Amino acid sequence: MTTTTAADPARTTLGARLDDATRHLPAPLAVVDLDALDANASDLVRRAAGTAIRVASKSVRVRHVLQDVLARPGFAGVMAYSLREALWLVENGVDDVLIGYPTVDTDALDRLAASPRAVAAVTLMVDDVAQVDLAARAAQAHGVTLQVCLDIDASLRVALGPVRAHLGVRRSPVHTPDDAAALAQAIARRGGVHVRGLMFYEAQVAGMPDSSAAVRLVKRLSIGDLAVRRARVLDAVQDALGYPLTLVNSGGSGSVQSSVSDPVVTEVTAGSGLFVSTLFDQYRSFAPRPAAFFGLDVVRIPAAGYATAFSGGYIASGPPTASRQPRPVWPTGLSLTPREGAGEVQTPLRLAGTADLRVGDRVWFRHAKAGEVMERFDQVHLVRGAGVVESVPTYRGEGRNFG
Repeated sequence: MTTTTAADPARTTLGARLDDATRHLPAPLAVVDLDALDANASDLVRRAAGTAIRVASKSVRVRHVLQDVLARPGFAGVMAYSLREALWLVENGVDDVLIGYPTVDTDALDRLAASPRAVAAVTLMVDDVAQVDLAARAAQAHGVTLQVCLDIDASLRVALGPVRAHLGVRRSPVHTPDDAAALAQAIARRGGVHVRGLMFYEAQVAGMPDSSAAVRLVKRLSIGDLAVRRARVLDAVQDALGYPLTLVNSGGSGSVQSSVSDPVVTEVTAGSGLFVSTLFDQYRSFAPRPAAFFGLDVVRIPAAGYATAFSGGYIASGPPTASRQPRPVWPTGLSLTPREGAGEVQTPLRLAGTADLRVGDRVWFRHAKAGEVMERFDQVHLVRGAGVVESVPTYRGEGRNFG
């Protein structure tokens, strides 16, 4: 669908542009501002400084946008979050998919092993021989070799006397060079699997805003730890296997610069940095340019100083805190009510200052996490300037739900 919308030159604010572009469309609706997306993609490439960027699909969940970004210089490959998703992407032309999480989906593993195209394109993530055995069984049944990547725990472990702390997510049990070498040796003893590379996802650097001095200290310590430990893990695994690895993946949108500064890193992953959701507003490593929004229409005015919009309860995953709620950004001067928040079928808003809303007005929100909101919409409208240039399906709009 292509639409052109005449714009008043005076209506240059973001909210006014989105209003003008989508006036003919019913709400709730999702939009991506292509001008902001272009700027964010260019900024990621600049920060990567020549290191390839793998696009994290879970932070996009719109195949059209994934393919558009992959066509740009500096981007190469997708990090998928599901094996079934990876198979679907390969069917639609993606030729390099690293799955960011282990799988025990035996049916999907069998489908992978049965497809020469998928075998060449897909790399599985493992951190336990139990996962490896499932992959090996499927590979041996079809007489193929499946590629695997070792997920290395990139969290920071610190000790002060008897006090020990694990700073970061509880992800992989493989942390030390010895851990990694032992897993690599166990894989080498099994037929049908080949270790292609390593992944280090430093969530405490890439996924934490620079919100306090304590957080910034943890980030500095983590970056220093990984600058040493990545190379030691890589050496240990290569010694155990007897051949060099071709893939060392690291980072996320919030840690691109620090990750690429390590010479052993061959690629970085980024996804949230394309749409820039609210959880990325306090990063110092890049200038956030919000690109993804959703719009709700005001359906009633329950009292002076309040307005109620239809729908909007798109709460992000993670700890159930206020930071996981969507944020109204246009018109300015709006906030969620603390008692109700963003609701399943209605979202009450409190008006402050000169804010004024009437029945039928449109309110624009940002989601806390980049790709998650796309699970709530069948299509997303791509806006450039003050016009919708195209409306494309989300994963959900293509009838795809990968969990």
